[in-house]
Order: sequence, then C-alpha cells, then structure tokens
Amino acid sequence: MAEVKVITKKTIAEDLAAKFDLTKKDANEAVNFVFDEIAKTMKKGGEANINGFGKFSVVKKKARLGLNPATGEKIKIKATKSPKFKASKTLKDLVK
Repeated sequence: MAEVKVITKKTIAEDLAAKFDLTKKDANEAVNFVFDEIAKTMKKGGEANINGFGKFSVVKKKARLGLNPATGEKIKIKATKSPKFKASKTLKDLVK
C-alpha cells in the first residue's frame, strides 16, 4: 500500500523553497501570506475562490433551540458563523 503524504504549511514552504530556489524564510513568508489573506478575507465575510482548487466562504448559522443531552433540558444555541470549503470540479475529478 502506498504511503499517504500529510502536508503542512511547513512542508509546503520547504517544497516551495526547493522548487523555486528560495530561502526557507522567504518560502515560509509566502505560504503564510497566502493563508493569512484567505483568513482575513473570510473574517470580513468575503470568499476566496482558488481556480482549480475550490472556494472558501463563510456560512451563517441561525440561532436555534437544542437539547442538553445529559439533562434533556432545552437550551438556546446562539447564531454563529462557520468556515466552509467547496471543492472545484477539477479537484473532485483529480481525487476520483
């Protein structure tokens, strides 16, 4: 069975440095810049659409009633925002 690779921001930066002859520091700054821009955009309620990869967006969840599983008591759950990722067709086809 083939080994499954796990990537991190660090491994992306290392691969970027090796491929484009950058210092590890410069590559790390570039990777952090990309992820920071996506996060800042989402924090403001925007979306990041990475062509051929997917779309990062924010989903608003309404306030609702829930049940405390331990007591069965009804509780109010506040409205929240959550990050969402939708893979592009290109990525979906690649993974098949």
